[in-house]
Amino acid sequence: MDFSLPEELQMVKETVRRFVDKELIPIEMHSQEDNKLKPEIRERLEKITKQMGLWLIDVPEEYGGAELGLLSRVVIWEEMGRTIALPSRERGLFGPEIKPILYNLNEEQKQRYFYPVLRGEKTCGLAQTEPDAGSDPGSMKTRAVRHGDHYVINGVKRFITHADADFLQVLAVTDPSKGAHGGISCFLVDQGTPGFQITGRFETMMGERPYQIVFDDCKVPVANLVGKEGEGFKLGQKHLGVGRLRHGARGIGVAERCLEMGVSYAKQRVTFGKPLAERQAIQWKLADSFVELHASRLMVYQAAWKADQGEDIRNEAYMVKLFVDEMSFRVVDRVLQIHGGIGLTLDLPLAKWFVDQRSRLITEGASEVMRMVIARHVLKKYG
Repeated sequence: MDFSLPEELQMVKETVRRFVDKELIPIEMHSQEDNKLKPEIRERLEKITKQMGLWLIDVPEEYGGAELGLLSRVVIWEEMGRTIALPSRERGLFGPEIKPILYNLNEEQKQRYFYPVLRGEKTCGLAQTEPDAGSDPGSMKTRAVRHGDHYVINGVKRFITHADADFLQVLAVTDPSKGAHGGISCFLVDQGTPGFQITGRFETMMGERPYQIVFDDCKVPVANLVGKEGEGFKLGQKHLGVGRLRHGARGIGVAERCLEMGVSYAKQRVTFGKPLAERQAIQWKLADSFVELHASRLMVYQAAWKADQGEDIRNEAYMVKLFVDEMSFRVVDRVLQIHGGIGLTLDLPLAKWFVDQRSRLITEGASEVMRMVIARHVLKKYG
């Protein structure tokens, strides 16, 4: 059983690492404005990624993309996680972000939505989370009721990252009796549709400002239903599964860079006549971090490899989301402690990572919910 990366993936990993070290880390403390990558910086960096052949990495070849497997993307996301140059929840540097749901559009819908996104002419977002349905989307209350040739949507969506996009993929209940098991559908809703209103934004500790949306008798054509009625929850979970592995890959990158910083500082910083690196308390923090990082990388790589073999990785994705997000926060916390007072300043990326990685124990599935779902699987498997 070979646990090493194939040679071509190792080359991709090294190429992206050189790109991060040369182009991103040197600018990471001043690359953003209002929590977005500065336009002139994005333009310059995207030219480089195109030249590297890393453009549309997750888009199938039939649409002009590179169609990299999930393991390849995980390796790239891991290396990109080593810097705070990019906003953690904004699209990366590898082309327009194509939400997996968009691949399920029919040809007429693709002409209006998918291809414009692919060409960079339109942007899209996903509206799933609600005041009472965060990590448990099956509890959503937003309703979509059919009236002739359109649906009428009513409800509230909260903490929506890209609510100002040109259109949203909106999940809504079409059959309350079925809930998440065939009762939730997905709709394409254009910005500016009557009854669709952005009512506010939330100030978060991460610096991001997600939106609240209200749907008040918002009429959406039947032609904007994605797939069939009741397929929305399944489509949304596809998006979250890949997202959870992306969480894991990013967490590995964050943890590795922190470990690099922790070791470097521990060797330089002298207290009471000795370098920190010679003190057992510091050595144990570094050792624990190294062990947890190693375990996390194996977990994420295996899950991505299984996905590339066509296997169901729902349980692996839950475990990755839980274990790696918590691991990365612990590593950031330890390394910040090693740095002492300087670690609290905004001159280093540690403070930003501390806030970002803490937030990830809640977003895209809180740790408690991940444990609940994993426990359900364990009880069934060994019961």
